[in-house]
Amino acid sequence: MKVEKGPLSSEELNRVQKIISESQGQKWGLIPLLQRVQEELGYIPRQTVEPIAKALNLFPSQVQGVISFYAQFSMEPRGRNIVRVCRGTACHVRGGRTILKMVRQHLGVEEGRTTEDFKFTLETVACLGTCFLAPVMMVNRGYFGKLVPPKVRSILKQYE
Repeated sequence: MKVEKGPLSSEELNRVQKIISESQGQKWGLIPLLQRVQEELGYIPRQTVEPIAKALNLFPSQVQGVISFYAQFSMEPRGRNIVRVCRGTACHVRGGRTILKMVRQHLGVEEGRTTEDFKFTLETVACLGTCFLAPVMMVNRGYFGKLVPPKVRSILKQYE
């Protein structure tokens, strides 16, 4: 199931316009600007592509190209909390599949999906680079390692 979010509220539009105005005319500022918009709203709404392009003197297709090229950017609404479960070799060998299963069950979503309340988005990644802590997951910018099922539930409850 694809999670839909309605049009931006006037408050959200104002916040985005403020971010855009701070980067006016700075073509080099596209990626930081996109990061700020996504950090503020949880994703980059399609309706912001044209205003961003205009402010930076770019074509909308250039802005769209950057958004689609980098995996960090999403044009689909994402949860406030991004949960990334490692699928690397070390994590796999040390029970990563069980950890992913526990996260799926707890959140009630599959990889690449967002919960209906927009609290969580679940992603899997090839490696988080912390093999010595395997199995590992991240929630937002925090790393959690040496995971076991009860620990996974406890961590996720902190973010609910």
